[in-house]
Amino acid sequence: MELQRNSILELENIMRTMPQVELRTDHYFADGMYARVLSRLAGTLIVGKVHKREHFYIIAKGKVMVGKEVYEAGTVIVSKPGTKRAVLALEDSVCLTVHRTKKRNLDKIEKQLIEPDSTALFDARNKLKAKELT
Repeated sequence: MELQRNSILELENIMRTMPQVELRTDHYFADGMYARVLSRLAGTLIVGKVHKREHFYIIAKGKVMVGKEVYEAGTVIVSKPGTKRAVLALEDSVCLTVHRTKKRNLDKIEKQLIEPDSTALFDARNKLKAKELT
């Protein structure tokens, strides 16, 4: 597991030197749940943040590669706490995560659900942080 994490961190550091793209991200709330829906074009590579709690990761459209595994639309993964993933869209895809929280403020949700990461390029809304634009 540690070797995999080190490889993902190395990949993430290489990706920091490349142009970044802001992906369409939609947010939904319902009775103690938060869903984050992320659309991506084929060929888009994402390295996610580390989550503190178990949650669902759902491939709603398309086909993605997570590590060495390929998943197609309809796949539901139970993501364990501490997991960091690299996800490559093999087709135009839509993936979503579903979390337990009563919060509706995205910054507060991120503090509750995500491990702190001062090097993260994207904020809680999945927007490139302004300091990275200069």
